[in-house]
Amino acid sequence: MMKHPYLKEDHEIFRQSLRKFLEKEAYPFYEQWEEDRMVPRSFWRKMGEQGFLCPDVEEKYGGSGVDWGFSVIINEELERVGSGLVGIGLHSDIVVPYITAYGTEEQKQRWLPKCVTGEIMTAIAMTEPGTGSDLANIKTTAKLDGDHYIVNGQKTFITNGIQSDLVVVVVKTDPQAVPKHKGISLLVIERDNPGFSRGRKLNKVGLHCQDTAELIFEDCRVPKENLLGEEGRGFHYLMEKLQQERLLVAVCAQTASEVMLKLTMDYVKSREAFGKPISQFQNTQFKIAEMAADVQMGRAFLDQLIAEHMEGQNVVTKVSMAKWKLTDIAKRIASESMQLHGGYGYMEEYEIARRFRDIQVSSIYAGTNEIMKTIVVKNLGL
Repeated sequence: MMKHPYLKEDHEIFRQSLRKFLEKEAYPFYEQWEEDRMVPRSFWRKMGEQGFLCPDVEEKYGGSGVDWGFSVIINEELERVGSGLVGIGLHSDIVVPYITAYGTEEQKQRWLPKCVTGEIMTAIAMTEPGTGSDLANIKTTAKLDGDHYIVNGQKTFITNGIQSDLVVVVVKTDPQAVPKHKGISLLVIERDNPGFSRGRKLNKVGLHCQDTAELIFEDCRVPKENLLGEEGRGFHYLMEKLQQERLLVAVCAQTASEVMLKLTMDYVKSREAFGKPISQFQNTQFKIAEMAADVQMGRAFLDQLIAEHMEGQNVVTKVSMAKWKLTDIAKRIASESMQLHGGYGYMEEYEIARRFRDIQVSSIYAGTNEIMKTIVVKNLGL
């Protein structure tokens, strides 16, 4: 493995202890979680007890106050177990940062400590049945009525949708706003809020143990002190935070590629055809060489990017490139790996089958790869 420029010795010690924890608490049970279509809350609580949730949250709210390198390690190691654990990274590195960045002191005191322990599981609700990439056109409304907002609308494809206790919901507080995105706000809606219900748990091609659901709001009365940041600034907040979300997807895609390459190399060395291991055929060797080159180059670009992100640089263009390229590469590696496994690659008992299913959505969520290209084009000044 390459040396990551942003990792020091204490990061490596942390990785070893996390790996030990996952070997005991996650690997043996992952297949069962896939069948159950759910990662149990008990696992989240154990993650929290060990300090593996929201490690960058300040100590006064129960976190460890460490740099984002620790989050990168957690996401890499969870991805090694299986892509279905993506909901944990979403909680720690996508949703909770909205609270730490835009929440009031009172909101932070109220929510952050339980987010760190795993007592509160979070989700973020942007996508709607008719609106994915076109975020400014969401239809979910929040009308102020005295000291409450009345929320009406529907969200779909929500990661942690079933189990979440706290959902950051993207709403229109001013449907008349021009331009449209100026009417968007973020509202934190809690599990037991009257008028908030969950639709069905969605049946996905992959990521089976990850609970994804529809959320329904019918005259849902939300206290106005649950507004996150300022009214009408929601779109701006989303744009600020999507850099880290997309970087996270790139981290997981890169890790998945590394895992798939190793699985395939192990397989082709042990499988024989025509009297010799298939690793000795030139076609196999060339395919592996191509994958290995993609993996090495991807890692070099990604590591540089993580270091720049941790320094607080604006790396939106590069992150958009990484999210698109690394997920595309991972999908290609999944496909080539399955082919090199032959018929066994299509069998569920071989891990490559699950990896093939799980990686497909990476080019779609957190902003489609087509949207990534439009961002790159715009930022190149074309």
